[in-house]
Amino acid sequence: MTKATVRRGLSETGDPLLLTPGPLTTSRRVKEVMVHDWGSRDAAFIAINKAVLERLPEIVNAWGTHVTVPMQGSGTFAVEAMLTTFVPASAKCLLLINGAYGLRAKRILDIAGRKSVVLQTPEDTAPDLAEVERTLATDEGVGHVFMVHCETTSGILNPVAEVGAIVAKHGRRFLIDAMSAFGALPLDARKIAFDALAASSNKCIEGVPGLGFVLCREAALAEAKGNATTLVLDLVDQWQALAKTGQYRFTPPIHVIVAFHQALEEFFAEGGQPGRGGRYAENGRILSEGMQALGFRPLLPERLQAPIIYTFHMPRHPKFQFQAFYDQLKERGYVIYPGKLTVADSFRVGCIGRINAEHMRGFLAAVAEILSQMGVESLQPAA
Repeated sequence: MTKATVRRGLSETGDPLLLTPGPLTTSRRVKEVMVHDWGSRDAAFIAINKAVLERLPEIVNAWGTHVTVPMQGSGTFAVEAMLTTFVPASAKCLLLINGAYGLRAKRILDIAGRKSVVLQTPEDTAPDLAEVERTLATDEGVGHVFMVHCETTSGILNPVAEVGAIVAKHGRRFLIDAMSAFGALPLDARKIAFDALAASSNKCIEGVPGLGFVLCREAALAEAKGNATTLVLDLVDQWQALAKTGQYRFTPPIHVIVAFHQALEEFFAEGGQPGRGGRYAENGRILSEGMQALGFRPLLPERLQAPIIYTFHMPRHPKFQFQAFYDQLKERGYVIYPGKLTVADSFRVGCIGRINAEHMRGFLAAVAEILSQMGVESLQPAA
């Protein structure tokens, strides 16, 4: 295969394809709507923002029970707002950790002066459900349980429904980091009881970065008044201000919200979660099968793999140099992520964003060409 036969990866606006877990490739129209200006107190913008906040609960069948509280900033702003608003000083939070984002939640609680209990498993291992059960049965001080739905450190799909059932059985409150799962993986608020779920604009809804949001069970949010440890990240205060005035307490990311509104229109036009998730699943199938056919070994077994981002072991061939591999992929229009594991030397390839099966096949052709040019024949993983 020669370089001329490999089709360059290009988005609708001619940019390299971001095979990452977000920020990610967006549609032309999502970008185009940001060329205009709105005032934050303008009626047209207030109507756009209201439409965004009202539609988000539909995605997880939470309409009528949960309200959307937006939070300016990245997804971590939303996670910190969720944890520090819902976890009171008088109780402990059980953290189920198998990656960097669970560890980040622990640091958030530590800095906020909140007590926590940690059940940690390796990055390629799901939480131990029996241990969750034992902890809740024996530690009455635990009031909330936190877990990440899809941990993008590895791409692992965590058992949110099973954990939710255990949490409900013991009468505790469930907090979910659904950052990389919301809109792509099924989650039904009628079947999984949660007090709050955090996500952001730049993941599977395919908007741009700048807005986090938390879907909050309205009754639980009202009970959380006075818990917040900061002014800016107080979800109760933000919720009450929006309900009273329709406006944010502080300057909102207006262009991001308008782009998110457009992204939501495209999301529902694609068929909502089943449609969006189906496209991502097909991207993931093509990627996984193609990379394994080339000799790469995935970190996770199929039963634990979410179709969001795939982690592959780094080859140990002496001619394989990751930085050169990364740079040559970028030259061909494909941007990937380095690994984030402590258990193995690895790299990651995302399946989400405005990308499709043809793009994934183009990526595989580029990988094959680069390996050939490097003179890499054996793809045994790094020791």
